[in-house]
Amino acid sequence: MMLRVNAAAVAVVHSIVFAGYVFACNIVQAGEYAPGTTVSNTPTNQSGPEQPIFQHELRPKPLTEPEHSAKYLEDIEAHVEKHVGKVKTVLHEEVSDLVHIDVLLIPATAKRPYQLLVTSGVSDLAMHMPEAGFEDHNRVELMIALPKDWPISAAAFENENHYWPVRWLKKIGRLPHQNKTWIGWGHTIPNGNPVQTIADTQFTGVILMPSVLLPDDFYKLRTKDGNTIRFYGLVPLYQAEMDLKLNTSLEALEVKLDQHDVDILLDKQRANMVSER
Repeated sequence: MMLRVNAAAVAVVHSIVFAGYVFACNIVQAGEYAPGTTVSNTPTNQSGPEQPIFQHELRPKPLTEPEHSAKYLEDIEAHVEKHVGKVKTVLHEEVSDLVHIDVLLIPATAKRPYQLLVTSGVSDLAMHMPEAGFEDHNRVELMIALPKDWPISAAAFENENHYWPVRWLKKIGRLPHQNKTWIGWGHTIPNGNPVQTIADTQFTGVILMPSVLLPDDFYKLRTKDGNTIRFYGLVPLYQAEMDLKLNTSLEALEVKLDQHDVDILLDKQRANMVSER
């Protein structure tokens, strides 16, 4: 059983309460919306204690050229290599909207038998926090760990069953900027509305969390220009797991995941932690 606790991550969420609810308990409805889709920041549904659901309103806009490109790439790459491992390559984005999101690939090693993907570019713009005073939490990057044999190449990415982890890193990374909102530890993002399974898996969404696979010092980066970037991992979830968090609490879901060592390392065949007896 893992213990998903580190000082940097706890400071991000569990001490932040906005408008009477813990922001980690939000469900962000993030389907395949047109670029530039905006969001209504008024909860339109409530299910369970302190569980607002924010619904996106479809207001398509043309692509917006990013103001910056690779603003913190050097900082992030140095930070990753210091705390995780050597970056093998950078998957550069060809077409961008609002932010230019590249993905760093850290290959598997004997001591770290998984590949790690980390975004660079989500933090180029500050997120829209619910109120002033939390500027230290308004820039984020995202990551996911893949099995060491997961195919990563241009040819492999022609198959959505191989590409979807990269797509979701970019999709969630762009979400707060397209919708003038924010993301953080405990935010859950379902796959569309109505919800659909992701690629060839039975997962229907993801949750943003820290990982016990990486050292505590990795989760917070102070950039050369004095800004702070926080790092969150994507953990794919089954619908029953999404429902547990929505209808009960983030803590209830975390207990289930921690009991079975569910982390950011993708396992398409893992058991559903809620239906497990």
